Amino acid sequence: MTNATATKLHYDIVGSFLRPDNLKQARAAQKDGKISLADLHKVEDQAIRELVAKEKAHGLKIVTDGEFRRSWWHLDTFWGFDGVKRIKVQQGYEFHDEETRPESAQVSGKIAFNPTHPDLAAYKFLHSLTADDSEITDRQSIPAPAQLYAELTRGPENLKALAKYYSNEDDLITDIGQAYHDLLLALYDAGCRDVKFDDCTWGMIVDDTFWKNRISDGINRDELAGRYLKVNNAALADLPKDLRVSTHVCRGNYHSTWASSGGYAPIADYLFAKENVQAFYLEYDDSRSGDFAPLAKVVADKDVVLGLVTSKRPELEDPQVLIKRVKEASQYVPLEHLSLSTQCGFASTEEGNKLTEKQQWDKIELVVATAEKIWN
Repeated sequence: MTNATATKLHYDIVGSFLRPDNLKQARAAQKDGKISLADLHKVEDQAIRELVAKEKAHGLKIVTDGEFRRSWWHLDTFWGFDGVKRIKVQQGYEFHDEETRPESAQVSGKIAFNPTHPDLAAYKFLHSLTADDSEITDRQSIPAPAQLYAELTRGPENLKALAKYYSNEDDLITDIGQAYHDLLLALYDAGCRDVKFDDCTWGMIVDDTFWKNRISDGINRDELAGRYLKVNNAALADLPKDLRVSTHVCRGNYHSTWASSGGYAPIADYLFAKENVQAFYLEYDDSRSGDFAPLAKVVADKDVVLGLVTSKRPELEDPQVLIKRVKEASQYVPLEHLSLSTQCGFASTEEGNKLTEKQQWDKIELVVATAEKIWN
């Protein structure tokens, strides 16, 4: 199956799925020293085999490993690069109703790709399950380069560590871009033809409450948007033409809570007009995402995957409402370049959202069935 699968079928997924209980138990046991890392990997392997089978059974042609080998949607990737270390911090990420575990990533040297990167190993296992099926495309999701930039500049301790190794902005952006570019090429060499950047930086940059704090630091929104665009595009330069790279813009997804609000208008001239990806996965599951008007800035022939079905709550959306909203969006992006999905994954962190596994698959079935009504 070609990388046009998502566009051709017009339904898709963002990627993460609820961790099964036995996997959660195994991860906790490994942290407590009760089982080895090798034993944990065996549990992960079996859970991923079962997940891929379920994805296929529910009609999905794009499949992922559910991010079952990760604790976080982003930090695990960052920790896999040379020059980046795992640290504990005083405060976790703040969401609307909760605060996360207090962990971060901090510079510990010059940033570079490491051939033993865990995302590469994770993809190779997923590919071993799908390589013989010509109708299935396996996707690797990774946090965007801009997300690593944002993490390394988050808080005074990270900034202090950064100053030891990077005296100017250009060198930092160059090294992050190169590390990611090398990871993308390594994934490609392993057989990957579909990579998705998950990116909360754009979701934060449109939030006016977030900017009340940043403005006091003398930071300009357009300047920061330019930095995010530059580091993302650095990673995307000179890639193989048959490698599909997309991006998912997230407003935070932790235990069914959210982190930011705001429409896409402030960043449309950067993200939609200039980021060199082939598709945008956009959250539109509630009023916090704004209207469809900024989609007018999406470059012609690029795809937009509308995240109209929430992954945060179990209640099923009305298919007729979804159909109406897709038609509204088609005023700005041609219908043939639109697709439908949930607004985010079901478990951006191992805690997962507040729904059951059955309710998770009910959401997927709703996406598939509604897309078939619209495009068929």
